[in-house]
Amino acid sequence: MASKVKSICEEKVSPIIENLGYEVVEVEYAKKSDGMNLTFFIDHENGIKIEDCEKVTKAINDLLDEINPTEDQPYILNVSSPGIDRPLKTERDFKRNEGKMISITLFAKVDGKKIFEGKLIDYSEQQVTIETKDKKLSFDREKIAHIVPVIDFNQNKGEKND
Repeated sequence: MASKVKSICEEKVSPIIENLGYEVVEVEYAKKSDGMNLTFFIDHENGIKIEDCEKVTKAINDLLDEINPTEDQPYILNVSSPGIDRPLKTERDFKRNEGKMISITLFAKVDGKKIFEGKLIDYSEQQVTIETKDKKLSFDREKIAHIVPVIDFNQNKGEKND
């Protein structure tokens, strides 16, 4: 059921959101502590504010009632930013993070480690390559559990804002 709801929403609702100028990063239909949740994760080059989430919610609410993707099963509608630490999944995610520090978590250990950090220097559908302090490492995408940007909250420490 979840994949069917997701598929219907990606096909019929995502274009409405994109016409408003937002990128649909992911559609999720999953059980949470408060019941079933249908969540649209959206992004924009200027970031996402609460007003953006409200705008999208108003734009898609009636359409969701009309297309009834959950076949009358109750759900909570959420529109959210994916967050600054969201996993890299799409081509756009990789392009946006090219040359930046990322963390790769593998399903199984390689050389005794499952987590590797380095600068993203290359990517394809088959592989991701990072550069660490002393070498370049390439990983097959099928062996990667997830990839996230490394968030350095101290990178601007000591700099003055003009």
